Amino acid sequence: MEGTLYLCATPIGNLDDITFRVLETLKQVDLIAAEDTRHSIKLLNHFDIHTPMTSYHEYNKVEKARVLVEKLKSELVRQCCEAGIKVTALPGAVACVTALIISGLPTRRFCFEAFLPTDKKEHQRVLAELQNETRTIVLYEAPHHLLRTLTELYEALGDRKASICRELTKKYETAFRTTLSQAVAYY
Repeated sequence: MEGTLYLCATPIGNLDDITFRVLETLKQVDLIAAEDTRHSIKLLNHFDIHTPMTSYHEYNKVEKARVLVEKLKSELVRQCCEAGIKVTALPGAVACVTALIISGLPTRRFCFEAFLPTDKKEHQRVLAELQNETRTIVLYEAPHHLLRTLTELYEALGDRKASICRELTKKYETAFRTTLSQAVAYY
């Protein structure tokens, strides 16, 4: 498995949602780069995986990427005598799709925006683009920003159907099916 970057989907809540393929890969690779090592160590300990781990997140991605890419390149050269890095993704639980499925909203076509941008101009641009969106929209939001985002969505999109999903795949998973105006009033 040397010289290959594996992008592994890990559970969004219930650790048992991980795939056998991801588990085997995590056991066999030389290094695991994790966005949140505190969360990942729980997963590794749960499945008795002892592969070394390093952090790779928004705040260290530039300098850490250089180190990781050099490691992959050198091993590819040593192992395969050719340039380039093979990248593959291993599927698994995805919060976006899980939320869409339990939302009660149409699933045939959807758009995924993840978190709205924090930059005010970009934030407003994305909201303006969503005004004419007819597909189901999937967004992520932190609990302490939820009311503000729901209010902005209501003002930008009007009173659309909505579903607020939380604690996905966990014991207290909920999908609150409502409208944007009712969600604003509730929260």
